[in-house]
Amino acid sequence: MIGIIGGSGLTQLSNLKITRREVVRTPYGEPSGALTFGSLNGQEVVFLARHGYGHTIPPQGVNYRANIWAMHAQGVSALASVASVGGIRADFEPGVLAVPDQIIDYTYARMHTFFDGPEQPVTHIDFTRPYCEELRQELIRSAAEKGVPLIDGGVYAATQGPRLETAAEINRLERDGADMVGMTGMPEAALAREMGLCYASIAVVANWAAGRSDSAEGIDLEVIRSVLDEAMKKVRILLAALVDRHAG
Repeated sequence: MIGIIGGSGLTQLSNLKITRREVVRTPYGEPSGALTFGSLNGQEVVFLARHGYGHTIPPQGVNYRANIWAMHAQGVSALASVASVGGIRADFEPGVLAVPDQIIDYTYARMHTFFDGPEQPVTHIDFTRPYCEELRQELIRSAAEKGVPLIDGGVYAATQGPRLETAAEINRLERDGADMVGMTGMPEAALAREMGLCYASIAVVANWAAGRSDSAEGIDLEVIRSVLDEAMKKVRILLAALVDRHAG
């Protein structure tokens, strides 16, 4: 079964035929909300809003471990994440969708591993390629099939939040090789790898990052909302096509 985690702008899937909702208890506390089970194009999926269904949980406050554990416990084997980002690279303009292939973690003080505690053995995971290439390619092919423009690849910089970055910080991220910046990519991707889930992300460019283009002097949060509203229409089409392709 495929799972979908929705970020800012995607607190529900309007094209999901809901069959039930289930509150899942985990060893790591409460997930962001009840898991929503349903069918998309006749295929079973489970959906969770990362920031809660009322969008009340900030990026640094998300219980990423509980979310990933809950998905795995319900039989999810592939997990598609949707996350809004700021565009750094010149072609990452507002409204663009991308499927990143690399990530740089700038977050701190987040519960970032399942392998923690006095009873846990020291465990390392390979994270050379942080996203599941199989699922990435399914997203890319699904986008091509539906005529949804999509950037293949890109480096996601995961920052702490909840504040947006300074122009100088974005300059630094660019020097580090980042193409986009968001606040929820980590530790979500690493936890999915630890849990053995095939994980990929759809990055939705909501705005130019600080100091870029029309964000040179500041970022208009109202404009972000309107951009996300339009972009999520494409995301819903893409997710429905992905579910079909994955089931086939």
